[in-house]
Amino acid sequence: MLQLEGTKCSFLFCLGICMFICSVIYLSTKAPTDPQAQHGPLGCRPFSQYCQAFLPSTDGSPAWQRHDCQVESYLLGMGGGGGDLDCSRLVRELHFITSPLSREEEDYPLAFILTVHKELELLVRLLRAIYAPQNVYCIHVDVKAPQEYSEAVDSLVGCFPNVFLVSRSEMVTYAGYSRLQADINCMRDLVASPVPWRKVVNLCGQDFPVKSNLELVRYMQSKKWRDRNMTPGIKQPASMRHRTQLRYRETRGFLVAPKRGAPKKGAPPHGLQIYFGTAYYALTRTFVEFVLRSQVSRDLLEWSKDTFSPDEHYWVTLNHIKEAPGSHVDGGWSGEIRAIKWRDQEGMEHNGCKGRYVRDICIYGLEDLQWIINRNSMFANKFESKTFPDALDCLEQWHRDKVLQQATVPIQSWWQLATQGNKIGLFNATVDT
Repeated sequence: MLQLEGTKCSFLFCLGICMFICSVIYLSTKAPTDPQAQHGPLGCRPFSQYCQAFLPSTDGSPAWQRHDCQVESYLLGMGGGGGDLDCSRLVRELHFITSPLSREEEDYPLAFILTVHKELELLVRLLRAIYAPQNVYCIHVDVKAPQEYSEAVDSLVGCFPNVFLVSRSEMVTYAGYSRLQADINCMRDLVASPVPWRKVVNLCGQDFPVKSNLELVRYMQSKKWRDRNMTPGIKQPASMRHRTQLRYRETRGFLVAPKRGAPKKGAPPHGLQIYFGTAYYALTRTFVEFVLRSQVSRDLLEWSKDTFSPDEHYWVTLNHIKEAPGSHVDGGWSGEIRAIKWRDQEGMEHNGCKGRYVRDICIYGLEDLQWIINRNSMFANKFESKTFPDALDCLEQWHRDKVLQQATVPIQSWWQLATQGNKIGLFNATVDT
């Protein structure tokens, strides 16, 4: 009997040890997937010490804490993958600004073209950074984008009366004519919009604003740019002539390559001088109407279909035609449209990429922010939310804080992306609840 009792006690002891070991293994494997355990009490990735230096503070004040994270999973979880979306909840919980922040901005509505195909989180964060109810937004989703992505964007757009999907989407190829056509498709829809927008700006999904909406309005209404288009560029240099002298073929959605055995292209129509510049712009509404209706612009568009990266010569060339509304014949590279770190400009225009280069363009890291802020361009390019998330987190909070500081209306509490310590917000005295 004593032997039986001893065997029973040994069994229970071994069972207890096994349960303890299994519990330890379970907890250790579960911990990394718990955002609360990873990112602190708010479940969000904290701002780094480097970033805290960019955010306003006073001596002894607690660190800033984010209230917003996992935007993509939030949108999909609310029904953005094809179900019903609670728009009023989305607007508040994703911190969209829902009122014009000044009369000055309300009186000068802007139009935006967003051409996107991936990274839903980046799109949502870009849209909320530039969103204002007086503006209008055309989103072009690449035909080859994943279905779940397209459905989520469609649901998101449905929550805002001044945001819409382009009526005709293209299968966009890098450096192809399809990229230019995507912008033109949006322009046709924007001209038909009831919003009386004054200028249009084009963006890609990896851009992020540096200037606030108020600063954009003031910059575009400044003496230099009030009635002018912004298309930085110069006469096409010899090193770029192959782009418009050879004929190129676009493999839909993949690549652009020279046509083998094809004769060289003829001269551009109407004796136009071809210019070379950036694909980014800020254009007056009358210039956009000219582009859509003028025979010169139509002929140049047709001639450009088999060129390389035509969006880098089309806009700047048309902006050097004297009869074009808002043309800037002697503009050169003026116009602070984008802060971009090109690899071949390292040591001259910038101090190197702190993130990594992709196609000779810097994907920004956290330590690139000082250069971006000092440059004070309209937008910065490029960001990746998964590779260098801290860079976007920090710039986003710096930008939102500036936007709210400039506001001349009461600030809603949900417009804030982060607060210091356990405060409800920086603007408690003016919060309208």
